[in-house]
Amino acid sequence: MLKIKIAILLCAVTLVWSCSGSTEKELPYLGPSHTDENGEVVHHQIPDFKFIDQYGDTISQADFDGKIYVADFFFTSCPTICPVMKSQMIRIYDKFKGQEEVRILSHSIDPYHDSVSVLHDYAEALGVKGKQWFFVTGDQDQIYDIGQHAYMVTADVDTVAAEETGGYIHSGAFILVDKNKHVRGLYDGTKEEEVNKLMKDIELLLKENEE
Repeated sequence: MLKIKIAILLCAVTLVWSCSGSTEKELPYLGPSHTDENGEVVHHQIPDFKFIDQYGDTISQADFDGKIYVADFFFTSCPTICPVMKSQMIRIYDKFKGQEEVRILSHSIDPYHDSVSVLHDYAEALGVKGKQWFFVTGDQDQIYDIGQHAYMVTADVDTVAAEETGGYIHSGAFILVDKNKHVRGLYDGTKEEEVNKLMKDIELLLKENEE
């Protein structure tokens, strides 16, 4: 039932995104929203979280206050789409490297294998330095929950085709989050043209916050 609900939500998100179009000046707000007692629309927000990054430091939502960031889900021993996703994420990292307002948050969905030292070595192998791109691990249930319910993507143990997938199933999506923790875009992180669109949309959000 949960997967059906997620599928319906993703369809709705896709429709909203398609109708709104990423070429417009203002990006859409994705996910469920509601109207408060004052008649104001309250958009979906990423909830508070705490994970451990590749340096062994605790990372929370506070580290992303006032930041635009791109989130994804992966695992270091992934035999399928992760290498492609990371090659595309490196393009984003290189383009916005040193830009204080832009960050990247990559969640491992295999926290039993992806320890702090494993994530540190993985980041080093990709050429990632400093505190702009965070590779995080933590409680498995919390990671799956925030993936499915906050970022609206698949992140789970694969009980059907584990040999082919490495034991885990996850979306290849890159999720764009604005400075107020609203999801503003979902992109296929395995496709160069989609990542090109994402980088243009990051520029739009940077300008949006200047206005």
